[in-house]
Amino acid sequence: MAPVTTWTGREANTLRNALRMSVTAFAEHLGAARRTVAKWSSQGDKVLPRADMQAALDTVLARATPDARERFEALLTTGTSGATAGTRLPDAGVDTDTGGDGQGGSGSDGDVRRRDLLRGATIGVAATPSVAPLLDALVSPCHTKAVALSGPQFSRAVAATKIDYQACRYERVLDQLVTLLPALEPARAGAQGAQRTQAEVLATDLYHVVGSVLLKVGDRGMALVAAERSTRAAAASEDPVAVATSARIMTHALMSNGHDKQAVTLAGNAAGVLDQDTRLTSADAVAVYGALVLRGAVAAARSDDRDTAQAMLDEASRAAARLGYDGNDRWTGFGAANVLLHRVNVALILGDAGTAIGIARTVPLDKVTIAERRASLYVDVARAYTQWGRYEHGLTALRTAYEVAPEEVRCRPAVQRIATDLALLAKGPARTAVVDFARGAGIRL
Repeated sequence: MAPVTTWTGREANTLRNALRMSVTAFAEHLGAARRTVAKWSSQGDKVLPRADMQAALDTVLARATPDARERFEALLTTGTSGATAGTRLPDAGVDTDTGGDGQGGSGSDGDVRRRDLLRGATIGVAATPSVAPLLDALVSPCHTKAVALSGPQFSRAVAATKIDYQACRYERVLDQLVTLLPALEPARAGAQGAQRTQAEVLATDLYHVVGSVLLKVGDRGMALVAAERSTRAAAASEDPVAVATSARIMTHALMSNGHDKQAVTLAGNAAGVLDQDTRLTSADAVAVYGALVLRGAVAAARSDDRDTAQAMLDEASRAAARLGYDGNDRWTGFGAANVLLHRVNVALILGDAGTAIGIARTVPLDKVTIAERRASLYVDVARAYTQWGRYEHGLTALRTAYEVAPEEVRCRPAVQRIATDLALLAKGPARTAVVDFARGAGIRL
């Protein structure tokens, strides 16, 4: 068949139907934002995908099965809707897709397809850790018996929880938080002066961990509640670095709830205030500043704002050079290697799977000492290879992520979706290998 000279939304949507994919599944396969694919579907000939998406669509069509290419050509000849007179072809997900911002499932049609493809595969599922006790402690801490902790004890306990979080020991973190949240108010009540400031800084960090682990397990709404608590505690502390630290988790929570533009604004403004208030004279300030700018870059990429994302990545590189080492100041894990990790993630969000993999190959792994960051890198690589159609490589990256941090892979819904997509898209022995890996790792398909 003749290649498509210029893709419009009509041809892109026709290809999606020919592949029998939902909006969300096609967006993930292509490396585009779900709203971009939905726009192609709704505006048809009126929208022209950008150059990198033109190339990506060329690649997807070239790698499609002969049957899918035949369907594509047949649908193009029948008109925009892909239906002949008197015949209504079932849409592959425009009306039924409920994937939201692309972080959820791929709609009812995707569920049916997955059930068909994975039928007969009995997966040993290790359910996402229960967050009910944590939510009870977050909403009604007074109703949970508090353990009396001195200021130093509370400080050490929060630090231990941070360490466990960065080591991806999420079940242990959940248990620790259930104890620490009820102990927070008594610790605050007994503190005066500088001790009170320190207590509020610790509260900022504690709620930061609460929000982070809730985001990991997919509870975005309550993560936003925890982020707001972190923000209030930081304001009470009047510590500019703590205020900026709380802005990091709020930025992340906003993004996870679909408020990407607001997240970009918050990250940029908070970084500017931190610079103004501290002149970045301490390592903590530089690290938090750089981490905030990186979070803003990710939010900008999710908003399809390449220029802002690149500018923020470059600013983070300058901050990393100023810091001069890869460290973990104020629990940021910030440094030049961390900037590279975010460049991988941003390229992936923008649909540049090949670029993401190319950057990933330059990451000095010996500098990435935090398990959560290293595992996240391999998860991003797995996602990039999946989008690129190299499913065996994607599985290899996912296996490596599991070796680094089993709970990061087993507990996160986002990782479960990558594994499910691999099982959905791979064929023959590759698909069998994915299902076997999922069974052994306890990943829900």
